[in-house]
Amino acid sequence: MKINSGFLAHNDGDSKLLVSTGATKFSGLVRSNSTAGFIIECLENDTTEDEIVAKMQKKWDVDDATARRDVRKIIDKLREIGAIDD
Repeated sequence: MKINSGFLAHNDGDSKLLVSTGATKFSGLVRSNSTAGFIIECLENDTTEDEIVAKMQKKWDVDDATARRDVRKIIDKLREIGAIDD
């Protein structure tokens, strides 16, 4: 899975922006915190949920259950707006 080509990811200081190019049903932008921004960065290349969880655990001192919950929550939200290609 990865970010849909109809969205552009942009760094804005400490946050990550995900902007619709207009080629999607969603119009607007998504401003994320550092965790969601990290997940979006991972999704800029084709990846899996397990790979993102493993990368989160390397970056932060977080247990598997918490990392998995956070990744699923962000991925579910991104899917709702059509931002992820599976």
